[in-house]
Amino acid sequence: MKRQVSMLITLLALIFSVSAIAQDKKPASPAAKAEGTIDGVKVTINYSQPSAKGRKIMGGLVPYGEVWRTGANASTSIEFSDNVKIEGKALPKGKYGLYTLPGENEWVIIINKTIEWGAFKYKQEDDALRVSVKPGKSSGFVETFNIAVEKNNIVLTWENTAVSFKVSK
Repeated sequence: MKRQVSMLITLLALIFSVSAIAQDKKPASPAAKAEGTIDGVKVTINYSQPSAKGRKIMGGLVPYGEVWRTGANASTSIEFSDNVKIEGKALPKGKYGLYTLPGENEWVIIINKTIEWGAFKYKQEDDALRVSVKPGKSSGFVETFNIAVEKNNIVLTWENTAVSFKVSK
C-alpha cells in the first residue's frame, strides 16, 4: 500500500512539473497590441504575431488572393473611439475584425463587423468597409509580423512587405 501511495505521489509530482514547464513556454505567435491616436481618435489593434522562421510568407504561408486574418490565432481586432475615414471612406466608431486580401500588386483592407477565431467564419456580407491599397517594400527583413499606428496610418509589416492605410477623422 505504501508503495502504491508513493508511486501515485511521484506520478502526480511529475504531471504537475510537466504542466508548469509547458506554461512557461512562450507561444509561437504571441499576443500584441498596437495603440495610437489619429486626429484625436484612439485606435487600438489586438493581434497575434507569427514569425517567418525561414518560411516564404507573402505568396506562400500567406497566399495571394485569399482572405487573411491579418496575424495568427484569433482574428485581429481594430477599434476606433470615434467615427473615422479609412482611405476616405466613412466608418462608424466601434470594434471590428481587421482582415486583408493580399496580392502582389494590390491589397484589400477589410473592416468586418464580426470578430471570430481565424478567418474560417469570415463572411463578405459582414464587411463594413473595403479599400484597396498598394503594397510596398519594408526597409529591411521583418522576422515577426508587426502592426503599428504611425502618424495617420496603420502600417502592417512582415518579411519584405509593408502595407499601410490612411485613417482620418
